[in-house]
Amino acid sequence: MTSTCPVPPPFDRPIRLGALVSGGGRTLLNLVRHITTGRLDAEVAVVLSSRVCLGVDRARESGLTCHIVDRSQYSTTTSFSRVVFDHLRQSDVDLVFLAGFLSLIEIPDDFQFRVLNVHPALIPAFCGHGCYGDRVHAAVLERGVKVSGCTVHFADQQYDHGPIVLQKSVPVLDNDTVESLGARVFEAECEVCPEAVRLYAAGRLEITGRRVHTLPPPQSPSN
Repeated sequence: MTSTCPVPPPFDRPIRLGALVSGGGRTLLNLVRHITTGRLDAEVAVVLSSRVCLGVDRARESGLTCHIVDRSQYSTTTSFSRVVFDHLRQSDVDLVFLAGFLSLIEIPDDFQFRVLNVHPALIPAFCGHGCYGDRVHAAVLERGVKVSGCTVHFADQQYDHGPIVLQKSVPVLDNDTVESLGARVFEAECEVCPEAVRLYAAGRLEITGRRVHTLPPPQSPSN
C-alpha cells in the first residue's frame, strides 16, 4: 500500500527557515529579498555553511545568524549531520532549505519532509553525486537537450532523490554558454524556491509515495 504523508497545518505566523549553503548564497539572498519585500511570510532563523564561502559573508551582511559547520572536520556524514541538525533544532527551525549546499546529510526522523533542496536541472536528468552548479549546465549543453530547468524537491538520504515539489523548464538555445544557460535557470529558481516555501507554509503539500500533490487553497468562509 502506498503511504500518504499528511501536510503540516498552515502556519499562523512567519515560517522559520534554516538555510544551508556552501557557495555564493544567491538562493539564500533571493529568499531574503522575497521576505523583505513582503512576498514571502517567513524569517531566516539561522544559516549554516559547510565551509568558508561567499555565502557566509552575504548572510552576515544581511544581518542573519550564520555558523560554519566545516564538513572537513568530521570523519563521517553521520557525525556532521548530527551537528547540523542540532543547530537547526536550537534555532527552532520549521523548514530547512538547502540553498546550494554541496554536502550530503542524513536527515533524522524529526526532520523528514521538512528539508527542501533546489537542483539546477529537471530531475531525474543531470543530477546525483558530483552534478552541481556549472557542471550541470555543461552536461546539458554537451548532451544537446532542448529544455532544461530547475527542481525543488524534498531531500532524503540520497543526492537529488526525494519527492519533487515543483519544476520549471527553460529553453536551451543554440548559442547558449554555460553562463547564459545558468543565468536563465537561476531566474527560474528565483520563482520556484519561494513558491515551494509558500506552499509548505500554507499546508498545501501532500506526499503520496514519491509524488507530491499540491492541494487547492482553503475556501474562504461565505458571508
